[in-house]
Amino acid sequence: MNVKKLSIFFGILAVLIIALVVLNNIKPDTVYGKPSDELYPATRALLNDPNYNNIMIPDVLEEKIKNKESFFVYFFASDCPHCRVTTPQLKPLADELGVNLHQFNLREFEDYFGKMNIEATPTLVYFKDGVESERLKGGLKEGSTDGGNTLDDFKNFFNKHLPEGNS
Repeated sequence: MNVKKLSIFFGILAVLIIALVVLNNIKPDTVYGKPSDELYPATRALLNDPNYNNIMIPDVLEEKIKNKESFFVYFFASDCPHCRVTTPQLKPLADELGVNLHQFNLREFEDYFGKMNIEATPTLVYFKDGVESERLKGGLKEGSTDGGNTLDDFKNFFNKHLPEGNS
């Protein structure tokens, strides 16, 4: 091989190595494990909201169940109006009580409506040793409606399962 061919060969080799390194280091740009342009618009609107800062994805949920952990999961949908009212009050309550409140966005992982038997959002679930132990359906009571829960209902739910449910 002459010097010119050798230079071209090493040049191509260098470009291929750089391309492989770049491709191996590309990571999704959101906590949902996928780029933000693949998320629902309502989810994109919540990406910088501090009330949605403990997002759980399916792999993590499945791992916690498999490992027989005890933990809380707040199942919500990013476009759910009841969730939008509830989360800004529920998240600070959980923080105040020292609860590690995992948040699972069913709008991004819709098959989990069926997998977790979620009939409506929001739904708060407590898993004990990897098995669902109890759930609290519905968001905060709004106005004079009959449905919904009070902040005390949520507080009692958390306190009933602390400290063991704090993983």
